[in-house]
Amino acid sequence: MSFGTLLYEVEDHILTITLNRPDRLNAFNGEMFHELLEAFDLADADDDVRAIIMTGAGRGFCAGADLGSGGDTFAGRSDAPKKKTGDEGGEVSRRIYNCLKPVIVAFNGPAVGVGVTMTLPADIRLAAKGIKMGFVFAGRGIIPEACSSYFLPRIVGISKALEWCYTARVFRSEEAFEAGLVRSLHEPDELIPAARELAKEIVENSSAVSNTVLRHMLWRMLGAAHPIESHRIDTLGINALGDSPDSREGVTAFLEKRKPDFPGRVSKDLPDFFPWWKEPEF
Repeated sequence: MSFGTLLYEVEDHILTITLNRPDRLNAFNGEMFHELLEAFDLADADDDVRAIIMTGAGRGFCAGADLGSGGDTFAGRSDAPKKKTGDEGGEVSRRIYNCLKPVIVAFNGPAVGVGVTMTLPADIRLAAKGIKMGFVFAGRGIIPEACSSYFLPRIVGISKALEWCYTARVFRSEEAFEAGLVRSLHEPDELIPAARELAKEIVENSSAVSNTVLRHMLWRMLGAAHPIESHRIDTLGINALGDSPDSREGVTAFLEKRKPDFPGRVSKDLPDFFPWWKEPEF
């Protein structure tokens, strides 16, 4: 698959999406926005893709929005709500949130602004040691975007989220690790192998159909008003999947002490109740 700002590579059921504007530290622009949406659409439709890794080319992950327009970079958006036009980072975040496959981010270099906020709906984040990160929006006279006011406090807590946003300071990945924003730190040459090892563990040990359903169960229950909402979905899910070929294969493989070979495909074998939610309009 050919893109102008991304690399799209599938190997061993793992898709690697690489932000590929290394001369601009992979700064986010309109072309990258559209291509990221297309890449996740392709990934969801491809049963060969069982897990996704996002990373960056060269020495950066994403330096944030491309500031090539100078002081007018963020100008001209005051009428956007009237046009029902969302910020582009928010569109990417919502697309990742709605993804049907597990998403891992490997921060190989600096990740600031939208370069970090758009990754918050990913399931797991890893980082190279010593890289710079930051929620720098207030320091540019704007606010955090990409739905980060929803995701960031849920990941690191409200106090740390506000500290990072209030101060607009750049911090190192070690602080991100201590706050729980990233799962682990790695030497630069060990980062992608670690991400691939994690993705491989997902691919080899679990049902793709189960992972799609449980991904949305866990994320969407973060906003549930009462445990009964989870109980309802748990009941639907265990009843539907418990009678599936994947369930029979999983139990048989366990009893036979071998790795399972799940036959289910996300494209055609999701349970009838999925999706159970109505997607809200912007």
